[in-house]
Amino acid sequence: MAKIIDGKKVSAAVRAQVRDEVVELVKRGVQPGLAVVIVGNDPASRTYVNNKKKACADTGIYSEEYALPETTTQEELLALVDQLNHKKEINGILVQSPLPRGLDEEAVVEAIAPEKDVDAFHPDNVGRIMIGNYHFLPCTPAGVIELLQSEQIEIASKNCVVIGRSNIVGKPMAMLLLHHNGTVTICHSRTKDLKAVCRQADILVSAVGKAGFVTADMVKPGAAVIDVGMNRNSEGKLCGDVDYAAVEKLAGYITPVPGGVGPMTIAMLLRNTLTAAKLQNNQ
Repeated sequence: MAKIIDGKKVSAAVRAQVRDEVVELVKRGVQPGLAVVIVGNDPASRTYVNNKKKACADTGIYSEEYALPETTTQEELLALVDQLNHKKEINGILVQSPLPRGLDEEAVVEAIAPEKDVDAFHPDNVGRIMIGNYHFLPCTPAGVIELLQSEQIEIASKNCVVIGRSNIVGKPMAMLLLHHNGTVTICHSRTKDLKAVCRQADILVSAVGKAGFVTADMVKPGAAVIDVGMNRNSEGKLCGDVDYAAVEKLAGYITPVPGGVGPMTIAMLLRNTLTAAKLQNNQ
């Protein structure tokens, strides 16, 4: 049976570290601040925003929420981002996605000042990640690395397979594994013989958003299986991309859903906000 990597436990340790550093920073006259912008009334987005606000309060980070109506125009949203770019109390800006139809998400991301882009989605930060000279890391991929390190799972020289090539998870995940000297393959809808490629993985990261996509015959015995998926099964129950019950019997390590990668994403957002505050105040 696989060893379960407990994301709640690891994220609690990261939060505790952030909390301690925030206390020290405040003593030096610097109060880290995060602005969260939500447009429209998507229920999942509302839940995510509430969780982020609670996490900020828990770690001593000052937060502001800007809840805008569904009818918000591109110009109004960009004007708010510009205002926050120039607001000294705010070190990090997060615009919750997805945005309502008609709003250009890419333009909004590019409007955020790179030094306040705590999601690390701005092209400047993406480029920095590519060359390895970065200030912030995308929260979910950074959380995955933290989970692997929490179990002393060696990445260097290992075969690492990432299923999914999104700009948010798949691509940056591959780059971070590469920075840790893994040998990385990115798989996607055009990959030939996906099962055979996945079976070679010592570390398998799935980020495709399809319930039960990763089956036991895709997993090398003893592999570390990291499930980034957040889906609902036919019964409406939260689940990942991995057929957990079957894969758990075969893998060496596995992350559950919920309670695996999910808690790490917010923990790494807090760390990025702390880093932003330090950078902007020369700490």
